[in-house]
Amino acid sequence: MTKKILIINGPNLNLLGEREKFKYGKVTLEEVKKNCETHAKSIGIEIQFDQSNIEGEIVTMIQKAKINYDGIIINAAGYTHTSVAILDALLAVKLPTIEVHITNIYNREEFRKKSLISKAANGIICGFGVNGYIMALDSIKEIINK
Repeated sequence: MTKKILIINGPNLNLLGEREKFKYGKVTLEEVKKNCETHAKSIGIEIQFDQSNIEGEIVTMIQKAKINYDGIIINAAGYTHTSVAILDALLAVKLPTIEVHITNIYNREEFRKKSLISKAANGIICGFGVNGYIMALDSIKEIINK
């Protein structure tokens, strides 16, 4: 049976490729999605790739994931540092989770060095640009196949 992974992207990630290119690069979120779909197919997993700027929508995505998915990859973006609600949702569904950040959050502003959602993650991938999503797919596959 093919494993299904939900990839969740938080606020402002819809602006990838146009905002702060020196930090986030020139690749758009649509290109990241296509790269993830291609890689997921090559490693035998299925993905759903979503984005929302709204915290409550992200919480709902996580809650619904328990029914249809085997794991979650999440780049909560700015909500990483502020959202107890996203943390609580991740803890409640108890799915294997990989936290992804395009930049190295530990090499940024002081407030970005603290991730509230890390407590619910099996692992964190940060600082590898959009390639972190591919790394996360490989990692989540390994976790769910154990």
